[in-house]
Amino acid sequence: MSAVLVAAIAERLLARREWLAVAESCTGGMIAAACTDLAGSSGWFERGLVTYSNAAKRELLGVPASVLDTDGAVSEACVRAMAEGLLARASVQHTLAVSGIAGPGGGTDSKPVGTVWIAWAGAGATEARWLQLAGDRAAIRAQAVQAALEGLLGRLK
Repeated sequence: MSAVLVAAIAERLLARREWLAVAESCTGGMIAAACTDLAGSSGWFERGLVTYSNAAKRELLGVPASVLDTDGAVSEACVRAMAEGLLARASVQHTLAVSGIAGPGGGTDSKPVGTVWIAWAGAGATEARWLQLAGDRAAIRAQAVQAALEGLLGRLK
């Protein structure tokens, strides 16, 4: 399914002569890999950053330490800052960012395993979405990739 989504995203971005960059945490580059699996992606996919640590989120994306201290890496505030920080740093029109807890450990009562936040930024607007996904680590990561791509495609229509 990801390949179909990526092809549709590519078609829309190419028609608009627009570019995409992604910032990933829990998906560890899976979104960038899905995008670059499509031949010709160099015409619309600009970069992908895996910012797994808080330090990487701060240094590469400009996520404020206060956001990480107050809200945590798996939060709406963090993914919004990730998407907006990447948009400010890359010569693109669209970004998406994802952060979550894929498990099997790392969950808490307030943020159980499967908690994922995704944000999309572009054209002066940022949107974020919270997901509570089920399954093992692989399933949670795959569902997060799918949701991120579906959300991007919806924003490109």
